[in-house]
Amino acid sequence: MTYGIGGSTPEEALATLADMTENIKPIAAHEFQQRIEKAQNIMKKHNIEATYLNAGTNLYYFTGTRWYASERMVGAILPQQGELVYIAPHFEVNTLSQYMKVSAPVVGWHEHQSPYQLVAETLDKMGITRGTLAIDEATAFFMANGIDKSLPNIELVDAKPVTAGCRMQKSPAEIALLQRAKDMTLAVQQAAASILYEGISTSEVTAFIDQAHRKVGAAAGSYFCIVLFGQDSSFPHGVKSPKALERNDVVLIDTGCQLEGYNSDITRTYVYGEANERQREIWQVEKDAQLAAFNAAKIGEPCGVVDIAARDYIASQGMGPDYQTPGCPHRTGHGIGLDIHEWPYLVRSEQTLLATGMAFSNEPMLVMPDEFGIRLEDHFYMTETGPKWFTQPQHSIDDPFGLDAKA
Repeated sequence: MTYGIGGSTPEEALATLADMTENIKPIAAHEFQQRIEKAQNIMKKHNIEATYLNAGTNLYYFTGTRWYASERMVGAILPQQGELVYIAPHFEVNTLSQYMKVSAPVVGWHEHQSPYQLVAETLDKMGITRGTLAIDEATAFFMANGIDKSLPNIELVDAKPVTAGCRMQKSPAEIALLQRAKDMTLAVQQAAASILYEGISTSEVTAFIDQAHRKVGAAAGSYFCIVLFGQDSSFPHGVKSPKALERNDVVLIDTGCQLEGYNSDITRTYVYGEANERQREIWQVEKDAQLAAFNAAKIGEPCGVVDIAARDYIASQGMGPDYQTPGCPHRTGHGIGLDIHEWPYLVRSEQTLLATGMAFSNEPMLVMPDEFGIRLEDHFYMTETGPKWFTQPQHSIDDPFGLDAKA
């Protein structure tokens, strides 16, 4: 017997959902200033004179200024000491100013001028004519190349020690936003399971999930959505032409939303109909591998031990080893925050030490080629006493949301 899978119309399922964003607190102004100060301290430690932050999540993280990267340079130069300066096309300066949470001067460039030369001139005014300039690692090569050619006496280096060095450990305010986003997506996952019927298309489920995310308060709906049925579920990120749902198919739904820029990303896998012995066996191995990964996460241990624990358990069950299938073809997890995939990663080569505030997905997916795939994805964050789940792992293959247990 299955619980919570099928039996409801989309209208009935949507009626069970309500806005979950009441009393949400965005990142406060003083926290942006704390981030800038931490970045400047890291820059001193690494002998970095300044850091260029390009439009995107790094600029948003440090300044609260939301702007999307394009071929036109929009960003900020953060010096090791002193006030940051924004750089933008001249015709965008007034608009950019409306989005700032950290107010600072803006230098503008006209369309016929070189923004890279403007970077050089701005650094010169800051008294930076030699040393190193760290470049936000998400900056397009053509921009980094242009800056490099304009700064013959300054060495360009990777800004990852600064950006990742700050962003890897989440503050209590960030943890709270991540928690609520994940709560929202888990509610959406439960609603989506309830509308399934034989013959439903993946596009119908995807459209419903987008509506449901909006209903719980995600203004932009789903940030992404993967819906896979049957054999298609053995392709981790989907297929070109997904099949409709048939009875006794494995159902894999991976989706998320954003709240104040912070991401959720939850996968549930169950069976529409009656799970067979093979599906139950592999589902249980997946659940136990996820738990092995969670239990291996200890403060001060390398991130890689989490991946090793999951992979060793899977190998002990006769799958793999390493990335071979049947088995787990990808890393166990990724960091999450303003980017859905960010540092550090739960892969065995990652030597970054686990520390309080780090947040990760835990998803050592099992792929049975030509049969099905099982991915259970929940996230955890590190506390002083060890890992803590944002969302509780899936209850069972027949009762994915623990409805029978709650009855």
